[in-house]
Amino acid sequence: MRRIKQISFIILATTLCACSYKEEKEDEVKNVDKKASIETELSVQHAGASDILITRHKVWKDHKLFREIIKRDTLPALGDSLQMVEDENGNEQHALVKKDYEFYITVQ
Repeated sequence: MRRIKQISFIILATTLCACSYKEEKEDEVKNVDKKASIETELSVQHAGASDILITRHKVWKDHKLFREIIKRDTLPALGDSLQMVEDENGNEQHALVKKDYEFYITVQ
């Protein structure tokens, strides 16, 4: 009986760990080498009939932020799509959600 309790505890612990495990992205950068690098962030803000593309570059040299360059460009909005969303109470319902642009980046 004691052996069954130990196995049950191990299964429970494994299940809890698996549920809280966050899948790590293979190409996700956790730390930027600030000796000599350019850190770039792209984002899109929805603004009514338009979207705003925000491009941020942080230029690092000798472990100091040398320059930050921020550029904003207006893009046409892609419209809305009807999707199933969950509210704060866990109830699912249909709602119109803004479509997002996909990013494809080439580094040379």
